[in-house]
Amino acid sequence: MLKSTPQLSADQRLIARLVPPGSRVLDLGCGDGALLDHLIRERGCTGYGVEIDDANIQACVARGVNVIQLNLDEGLAMFGDASFDVVLQIDTLQHLRNAEVMLRETARVGRTGIVAFPNFGHWPNRLAVLRGRMPVTRVLPYQWYDTPNIRVGTLRDFAALALKNRLHILDAFGLQDGREVRFWPNARASRAVFKFQHG
Repeated sequence: MLKSTPQLSADQRLIARLVPPGSRVLDLGCGDGALLDHLIRERGCTGYGVEIDDANIQACVARGVNVIQLNLDEGLAMFGDASFDVVLQIDTLQHLRNAEVMLRETARVGRTGIVAFPNFGHWPNRLAVLRGRMPVTRVLPYQWYDTPNIRVGTLRDFAALALKNRLHILDAFGLQDGREVRFWPNARASRAVFKFQHG
């Protein structure tokens, strides 16, 4: 039986283009494995996903994606330095208790890291806060009391964190409705994307 090609969002396709063809990839918080499956099929990559959710692990296995069950808050000690060409953290960082440690681990384990997360600096979020409410949007679809996100940040916040941890930012931009935003991305984009390496 032929496996179907995964359906990626426009944002995921733009992120996938940042991964060089043939890369060895580690996808942290890989979800159902759709992005890693795409990278393997379309860009000739190899690698592993890391996931904690049982249903997502089953989805990865059904796709034929190599997956390791691991709680990311426990770190990446099982992987050696520079074990991968690219380490992905797509919509993962905001769920982690040890976000700064995991960022350093991403730079240690991979030659390049790619991080994407909801940008709290997007203008509708700012407007919601000015009105006295926490924002609820397509990228941040939860109420304040039931959100799985334990932290929020902006493009500027991440740039400051990267500097603090001696990470060299290779590229940074926003994503909005499947398009790259490079002019005022901190205000005009709902998602932040950074590509970086050890400084």
